Amino acid sequence: MFKRKSAPLLTYISQKTEFEGILHAEGMLRVDGIIHGTVEIQGDLEISATGLVEGPEVRATNIIVQGVLKARVHVEGKLTLSRTARLEGDVVAGSLEIESGAYYTGYIETRDAKTLPPSPQMPELYGTTESLP
Repeated sequence: MFKRKSAPLLTYISQKTEFEGILHAEGMLRVDGIIHGTVEIQGDLEISATGLVEGPEVRATNIIVQGVLKARVHVEGKLTLSRTARLEGDVVAGSLEIESGAYYTGYIETRDAKTLPPSPQMPELYGTTESLP
């Protein structure tokens, strides 16, 4: 008779919680505590300023990092690093937003290069005396 909208699924790792292993979740995952291991989310991941995720790989639709993330990261959509974020690891993401003050070390590859207009030609380098082979 009446259709209820289902509430979005939320998985929460509280500040005094520590998880070790492989975590699969659907919906949103918010981490205020610690996760050691692989994280695969069919939805969005948020790591708060008190949160730590450390493992071989993290996958999600969108990720917001305010705390610490140490892993190889695959993001279908957008990866956002806030000013308090610390990210150590290689990243493949649809798009990337980094606030001033965020710390990052690793390799970044964004897949949304199609939005950039093609370059008509390579720029000339000035100040060189030798020609390149």
